Amino acid sequence: MGLGMMCAYSSHILGICLRKNPKLTSFVDIGKHAFGSKGRNVAATIIYMEIFMALVSYTISLHDNLTTVFLGTNLNLHLPNFSSSQLLTVVAVLIAMPSLWIRDLSSISFLSSVGILMSLLIFLCVAATALLGYVQSNHTIPVLHLHNIPSVSGLYVFGYGGHIVFPELYTAMKDPSKFTKVSIVSFAVVTAIYTTLGFMGAKMFGKDVKSQITLSMAPEHIVTKIALWATVVAPMTKYALEFTPFAIQLEHALPSSMSARTKTIIRGCIGSFSLLVILTLALSVPYFEHVLSLTGSLVSVAVCLILPCAFYVKICWGQISKPLLLLNLFLIIFGFVLAVMGTISSSQLLLKNLQSHNLRHKE
Repeated sequence: MGLGMMCAYSSHILGICLRKNPKLTSFVDIGKHAFGSKGRNVAATIIYMEIFMALVSYTISLHDNLTTVFLGTNLNLHLPNFSSSQLLTVVAVLIAMPSLWIRDLSSISFLSSVGILMSLLIFLCVAATALLGYVQSNHTIPVLHLHNIPSVSGLYVFGYGGHIVFPELYTAMKDPSKFTKVSIVSFAVVTAIYTTLGFMGAKMFGKDVKSQITLSMAPEHIVTKIALWATVVAPMTKYALEFTPFAIQLEHALPSSMSARTKTIIRGCIGSFSLLVILTLALSVPYFEHVLSLTGSLVSVAVCLILPCAFYVKICWGQISKPLLLLNLFLIIFGFVLAVMGTISSSQLLLKNLQSHNLRHKE
């Protein structure tokens, strides 16, 4: 809840930065307005890192759930050095790849809506599992494990990491003055869903809950099958949406004399190649929770806390009160400490799992 409040506040101050200069339309623009070309480059680099690493995490999730969906099914898929689950993931990614060629923002918005519906469907299926008694909800919920905070902080922050698209949402609103109210409601709803899911997962499965709650649910029940398929479809809808900020910057960088058709081809080819690289990494590093935690700690903390507060302090310097200045400086320092500790912890866990994986293969 604390992180949700911090991220809601940082979205609010992003809106203030945008009101200061109506010409600002993106997260990168705010960075440039605050710190010049260095601010633009830092913001762009972090955004692209977050997009890339998030898509790797989504693809790992896709692979994990496809494996469970077709568990016990003889698919007769054979290719040297590839398992059936890996081949299924390749097929799913290839099916999603044409979405990267879409330039129409309304079509991309439709895909985003489908992704939101899938997320709500997953929540309802988990709730149904708890309410229908498919699992004995008698596990004790631990109050707090302090030693786990660095490793899980990235997971929590990643869930709130929508700040890179907030400037576009702000400029697209009919009444931008309501941006803060919309942000507060959105973060409140998301926090309520995350908290409820966390309690349900802990109560139903205890310490044995897997990295994705759908993987802990009994596969023979219809609600589990629905949840698993929803978890398969959801990542496939995210590729185009996550790629859009990069695609927009790419098109702006191309010569204005270039035809729209040529720009679309270049955009689609680069997007398709990037997706193949993402697929390769996802199949090579199949540890969803650790990759997601690393993404949250390494880049999402910067996007959600550090950069918005830094931009706000720089742009509004001399116009903000001392308490607000101290609050933003505290959030910057807190975010930096959280990022460093989380990155170290999640990197160590990821390397440990990779080493164990390699040892098992050698045996």
